[in-house]
Amino acid sequence: MENGFKIYHAGDTGIFGDMALIGELYKPDLLLLPIGGHFTMGPEDAALATNRYFKARFVVPMHYGTFPILAGTPEEYSRALGNSRTRVIVMQPGEKVEF
Repeated sequence: MENGFKIYHAGDTGIFGDMALIGELYKPDLLLLPIGGHFTMGPEDAALATNRYFKARFVVPMHYGTFPILAGTPEEYSRALGNSRTRVIVMQPGEKVEF
């Protein structure tokens, strides 16, 4: 962004080692991570990626709850994060958040 704020949108993906490079090189402030758990990271994998590969200030979990097969929840993700400094922001459709 113009003010230097950096966003990483993971899309529909699983956890992968090059996330470490993305975190190291680009140091995103905000992560948009899938937590649904089918063809994407589940809550535990997303928490591992958040804690091991990124030191972001914020994360918005995504790609969950739209179909029964995408069973991961923000609550499971938050529990898996443990005492992470990353703030989880759970958004509702149409909601806006300013950073």
